[in-house]
Amino acid sequence: MGGFGPALPLLQADQGVSGAIAGLHGTALGVSSILAGALNSRIVHRIGRYRSAWLGIALFLIGATAFVILPDPAQTIPAAFIIGMGISIAIANTVTYLAGHYRSQAQRAVSQNNAVTSAFNLIGTITIGLIASTTFSWRIGLLACIPFAAILYLASGRKHKPEHQPNDDGHQKGSLPLSYWLAWLGLFASIAAEFAIIFWSAALIRERTFVSPALATTLVLAFPLGMFLGRWFGTNFFPNVSIDQRLKGFITLQIIGFFIFWTSEIVITSFIALLMVGLGTSIQFTLTTLRLLNLGRPKTDLAMGRSSFAAGIAIAGSPLLLGALADQLGITQAFLIVPAFMALALLIIYLVPVKESIDEL
Repeated sequence: MGGFGPALPLLQADQGVSGAIAGLHGTALGVSSILAGALNSRIVHRIGRYRSAWLGIALFLIGATAFVILPDPAQTIPAAFIIGMGISIAIANTVTYLAGHYRSQAQRAVSQNNAVTSAFNLIGTITIGLIASTTFSWRIGLLACIPFAAILYLASGRKHKPEHQPNDDGHQKGSLPLSYWLAWLGLFASIAAEFAIIFWSAALIRERTFVSPALATTLVLAFPLGMFLGRWFGTNFFPNVSIDQRLKGFITLQIIGFFIFWTSEIVITSFIALLMVGLGTSIQFTLTTLRLLNLGRPKTDLAMGRSSFAAGIAIAGSPLLLGALADQLGITQAFLIVPAFMALALLIIYLVPVKESIDEL
């Protein structure tokens, strides 16, 4: 699904709808993340983290198939909702399962898991772009997720069947500490900055450098490329540095890269700066999520589910807010909301430091 965001103009052209209607697909993704977060602890209680991840993958495949074969917005918007449910459930339980399984190596495991995601995002964007230039429908590119899911299941899904015993006290519920919710705000700010860049960086490149829309969209590939590089290799640098210190460093790099990108009027500088922003963004989700799991103990499944609220609100609201500001102020000035999100994410780390041990996930 990596090409879904950049492909929204293609979807709008296919369906002959307004930008607002096309944008409802992104809103559906965000709203479904919130619902998935509310249901996550119940699902995990019943079937366990591992099977919950596979349930998310199944929902994702159903939604993606419906999105490809159904033509109208009244059909594809609900399909996007199902896709969002599946993505959120799969991500939440993959992260908690990997973190609990690898424990002291959780940073590296979860980060490299997200690196694979970034690689496929890059592949998805390129694939959809290539298909769009042919006589075939670009949506066919989304069906690539089906054979990959089948390979995953045949290679390991059948063999790995961990035991799950539902807790006698029922699913995790109740309240989470204030420190968790402050850290939750940091996750919201981090994701808000990320998705504002994903949806609107091409527009800023066009405004600053006067390149064609096609070239601007191509240059945006610098961002997922930086995300991939940072997620795969980021945990290898300064391995003894704490989660908080590492996160501070990556956000600082993100802010520096952003202001170079925001002021650049040279194409190659914009590309390099956006690559820096991608590197800075790369493992923020991983590290911030590990902070939430730490602060939410012992209710880690509830904590991870509630983190989907932050993702859903940020994904649904951040691009919309930036777009609304751009209508009033222009894209260049509107983009200054992005470093405000970055600064908030950085401030939260200072306000809510965490312990390093995550052995009880």
